[in-house]
Amino acid sequence: MDLLPDITLFQRRLDELDAQMAAPSFYANPRKATEVSREQQSLRRLVETHADYERAGRELAEHAAILKDPAADAELRALAQQELPELQARRDRLHQAVLLAMIPPEPSDSRNTVFEIRAGTGGDEASLFAAELYRAYVRYAEGRGWKIQPMSSSSSDRGGLKEVIFLITGSEVYKQLKYESGVHRVQRIPVTEANGRIHTSTITVAVLPEAEEVDVQIDPQDLDISVMRASGPGGQGVNTTDSAVRIVHKPSGLMVYCADDRSQIKNKARAMAVLRSRLLKLKEDEEQAKYAAQRRGQIGTGGRSERIRTYNFPQNRMTDHRIGLTLYSLPAIMEGQLDPIIAALQRADFEEKLAALTGGPVPVRARTSDDD
Repeated sequence: MDLLPDITLFQRRLDELDAQMAAPSFYANPRKATEVSREQQSLRRLVETHADYERAGRELAEHAAILKDPAADAELRALAQQELPELQARRDRLHQAVLLAMIPPEPSDSRNTVFEIRAGTGGDEASLFAAELYRAYVRYAEGRGWKIQPMSSSSSDRGGLKEVIFLITGSEVYKQLKYESGVHRVQRIPVTEANGRIHTSTITVAVLPEAEEVDVQIDPQDLDISVMRASGPGGQGVNTTDSAVRIVHKPSGLMVYCADDRSQIKNKARAMAVLRSRLLKLKEDEEQAKYAAQRRGQIGTGGRSERIRTYNFPQNRMTDHRIGLTLYSLPAIMEGQLDPIIAALQRADFEEKLAALTGGPVPVRARTSDDD
């Protein structure tokens, strides 16, 4: 059975949006008008694709009837037999396209992204790997033509990163990177290991959709803002002026520190941007808590057992434990070639959403054994 969910509700919603867009006051609220226009375009594509699918079904039925009709002209029967495979393949493609279009996109998919990487367990080795993974994400972003804006960082003594926060801007950044949130585990022989033993370390990654001021209302009375002198490596002026800014959001307990710029004003603006994004993520998680297990990996405490992905350098292996994906191309992955991983995660997410839409069983993912 390849029946599709009823198109009637989608057609009804499209009619409602068409009526809204025809109203004289439609463009009085530009932000709302943009959202409605985007939804209307998406629904129109769905309805048109569904019509193509039904048309292909009728043509397929006509071809099948010709083949079953003993009185049909031999040349016509041969032509119908020749066209049948391509017509069936086209109908299958349209069936998949309609199902994909029926799955509503997440509101944040088109947003820019605040990306946070922190060293977890493993000491210096964790901070070194945090720096390497940061470089991999930067390479991936540059390959897609996205822009990177540093927001905050803290270096370790051996040249690694204890923490780095940066903004990625471009087309559908959050849609591509939202699956990266969680604990990433690395297994390898550290440069500081004299006996050749393999160590296990972790880092945590948080991917936050960039929030705008209208998304999250912050009462200034809820903020505790402190300015101080930046510490650690830095250029002239960074460590000699009170340019660093720390903001604590008292109701949630969230704290943001930013000291990368010489300007206190710029550091405050960046810190507020990070705070808004974290609060937006909290808000979205609360609203969609019942889907969190399927759509979002949780960061947890950064312990070795709470991982979404393992990078095993001795075996040249990367394993994503959520979907049972294993790739033996670790050097390429660390150079930013993340497309095979992201495509597999998107496909798995689509299958889960599709199962929920059609009432079918949720796909069973391959299980992977723990790596020692």
